[in-house]
Amino acid sequence: MSTTPTTAERDARIVNARHGEINPGEIAIGVVIGRTSEFFDFFVYAIASVIVFPKLVFPYLDPLTGTLYSFAIFALAFVARPLGTVIFMAVDRAYGKSAKLTIALFLLGTSTVAIAFLPGYGQIGAASIWLLALARIGQGIALGGTWDGLASLLALNAPGKYRGWYAMIPQLGAPLGLIVASVLFAFFVGNLSAEDFFSWGWRYPFFVAFAINVVALFARLRMVTTPDYQKLFENRDLHPARIRDTLRSQGGSVLIGAFAPLASFAMFHMVTVFPLSWVFLFTQEGPARFLIIEAVGAVFGIAAIVASGLIADRIGRRSLLGGCAVAIAVFSGFAPQLLDGGVVGETVFMIVGFVLLGLSFGQSSGAVASSFSPGFRYTGSALTSDLAWLFGAGFAPLAALLLSTQFGLISAGAYLLSGAACTLVALRLNQRWERRKPEAPQV
Repeated sequence: MSTTPTTAERDARIVNARHGEINPGEIAIGVVIGRTSEFFDFFVYAIASVIVFPKLVFPYLDPLTGTLYSFAIFALAFVARPLGTVIFMAVDRAYGKSAKLTIALFLLGTSTVAIAFLPGYGQIGAASIWLLALARIGQGIALGGTWDGLASLLALNAPGKYRGWYAMIPQLGAPLGLIVASVLFAFFVGNLSAEDFFSWGWRYPFFVAFAINVVALFARLRMVTTPDYQKLFENRDLHPARIRDTLRSQGGSVLIGAFAPLASFAMFHMVTVFPLSWVFLFTQEGPARFLIIEAVGAVFGIAAIVASGLIADRIGRRSLLGGCAVAIAVFSGFAPQLLDGGVVGETVFMIVGFVLLGLSFGQSSGAVASSFSPGFRYTGSALTSDLAWLFGAGFAPLAALLLSTQFGLISAGAYLLSGAACTLVALRLNQRWERRKPEAPQV
């Protein structure tokens, strides 16, 4: 690994030089800012995939088929994300974290703004589809480079009795990003005519996403390039190991870590992207009202994520995740009936779903972190995150909508059940793995 800092890194270290201990609370702020910006990008695109792109990019198809095609393009970012990790880990080793983050967030912002200027099919034909797919791939590659190690640093520096509490902090970015994206789209959908919304209104959330990425870039650079943080990264062995070496040494932990949160990710899409598509396509309700319901549900999700930290510190993260997987399996039995039960049923579905999501998602990122050897924790955590999103989230909206339209909403419940089963199996395997490695440090 290169030990020579770039000019930008040296300048940033001088400007941000400080003295004294680093407070875990300060790390937490940087983590929440970074995660909120990433999830805001995620939800802006996800919402547009339901209410904008089928009409703008696939107007020659019926609404259902157009949405399925839109979800297929949605998945491209998750397929490209591991490639981004490979590329940007090499940048990290050669030029440092500041160069890596700057390039990655510049690419992410550029791809996001490119979508905001996207011409429709009516203007440039099939080129609109290819440009959208290219921008989505760009977003995925960029997201692979946004891994800054702050979440691992936070977990490693958390007080021993509060590991669950600090593990939940990065997850707050998901509901926060959803709330902002949902309210923003609800405002434009509810206050503009259909013609104005599809002409220019839908583009504004993507401009906002670019602005948030710029703020997040400076906030995170301020932290990762300072001398105290550099020393902390070095002391904790949070270095960008080679992908090949990481998989050779930690492949089992990466694989288990990718499947452990599948119940959370299945529930994640059952209360965010999929229900919006179902309501938009198969009911007479407008999207603005349901987006507000999602935002309200996300508030319950925030409370549940916070509660997950308190509960995990009492009973353990694996026990909480296992219990949540069982609860999600039970919920899958009546979730379809609630979603198909009108306004009241939808509201109950969203609130209960977000509570279960918050409790499980709040601890999903740290479930198997202790399995990684110190020298591979930085890269291993990044790969685990990439693969978890790919397996659990990338094709989830497409699969859930396709199954539901072919076999009814009950199949969406079965999809949720399969995610819960995968989590239980992965947690069991991880428990056995840990028994064979008693020397692994607990994070």
